[in-house]
Amino acid sequence: MTIVDFKGQVKQLRLFEEEPLPGNGRTGETSLTYPGDPAFARNKTEPVHRWVPWIAGFSAAFVRSVLEPYLPHKGTVLDPFAGVGTTLVEAILAGHRAIGFEINPYAALACRVKANAHHIEVAHLVREMARFREFFAHKISTGEPPRCRPPKGFRTRSPFYSPAVLHKVLLLQDFIATIQDEPIRDLFRLAFASTMVCYSNYSYEPSLGRRTSAGKKESQDFPVAQTILHKLSEMAEDIAWMQGQLPDQDIQAQVIQDSCLRYRSFLSPETVDLIITSPPYLNNYHYNRNTRPQLYWLGYAAAPGDLRPLEEMNFGRYWQTVREKEAIEVEFSLPNTDLVERLQELRSRHPEKGTYGGKGWANYAACYFNDCYRFAQAVYELLRPGGVAVIVIGNSILQGVYIPTDRYLAAIAEAAGLEVLGIEVPRETRVGNSIIRSEVRVAKAKASHRLYEAVVTLQKR
Repeated sequence: MTIVDFKGQVKQLRLFEEEPLPGNGRTGETSLTYPGDPAFARNKTEPVHRWVPWIAGFSAAFVRSVLEPYLPHKGTVLDPFAGVGTTLVEAILAGHRAIGFEINPYAALACRVKANAHHIEVAHLVREMARFREFFAHKISTGEPPRCRPPKGFRTRSPFYSPAVLHKVLLLQDFIATIQDEPIRDLFRLAFASTMVCYSNYSYEPSLGRRTSAGKKESQDFPVAQTILHKLSEMAEDIAWMQGQLPDQDIQAQVIQDSCLRYRSFLSPETVDLIITSPPYLNNYHYNRNTRPQLYWLGYAAAPGDLRPLEEMNFGRYWQTVREKEAIEVEFSLPNTDLVERLQELRSRHPEKGTYGGKGWANYAACYFNDCYRFAQAVYELLRPGGVAVIVIGNSILQGVYIPTDRYLAAIAEAAGLEVLGIEVPRETRVGNSIIRSEVRVAKAKASHRLYEAVVTLQKR
């Protein structure tokens, strides 16, 4: 593991070198060593966390490694970019109050259902599963057509579902509409949403695309009902496990479906003990577009225009939304760093490509760092004195320009009044060929460039 000593010395360090990070150890009373790889993939076998696959985020083990040393007493844990709820679930299991912000309605549903699943009566869920099995078998045997219809506004290049699979999916929707108990209904909706792509003609590679484009066969038929029942069986098992783990059965997580940058509308200053989060990386991964199937099929979108507010709310925006604007500049002062110069270098790259050249990507990066500053201000205002924020973030390469996002975020946090306790790089190699090799995003990357994942630890004094 590579560790960078960062305590109170931001301006004195060589923050922006492009060679591999030095392996010097930390000194001091508090060890900042986290698990070797915080990647979300480790959640695939963890109770509750295994319910929903997700492209980004961190592991439950990573969250536990932060909770134990930094919040040994009961307190309030905040995740400003809650995703599908890893932080909130682990905070609830540890007996803390848990709060999360999440703008994506599908992710917010997953987060809310998972973090509050301990309130569900397992016996009731099992009864509804038996009723679904009977309902589905009856519909299939009688050939009765489904009442539900696919979402009208959902368009794909090729049919998302084959006719046989679509028929089964619509029967599932018919059954979900009969469930009276909202928490149980949401469990069924989540079981569908978390599996719906696996029996479609699309797949994540990691962005959503046609299976045929990835050299895979289309899904002509699939055991949809069995897949849903298997997922619900996992959920029932995990809910019973979660109920046995909880010290306080009445504890509840709060999920706010809004941008964390609007925190003043929801939270009071100095009310948070610990922040554990991972903001969107500077890689233009389009969460909303890649969850289009879930957003449409769950009823959160009916037309393309319904997704635009989510794009406008996204942390740092998206390259597609700012590439044609006039030059966007950094809105704050960050002396003793080369952030402005780095963005100017990016802006000068490939002018012959127009908005596909450096100009558009410089606008995107400037928006991203402007939001980083707003985020740092939110962290400072919400944390109680002595409170800690642990932030997982990856570096980036745009148009061949190396951008050490973690170093800039640390400097921005110090400018906002926070103390930087350290930066660790537990994941020294991050998969990102789509960013490094894409002709749109970059020129040929230097051999010394590499994508890594860092943990930035901050404290409010």
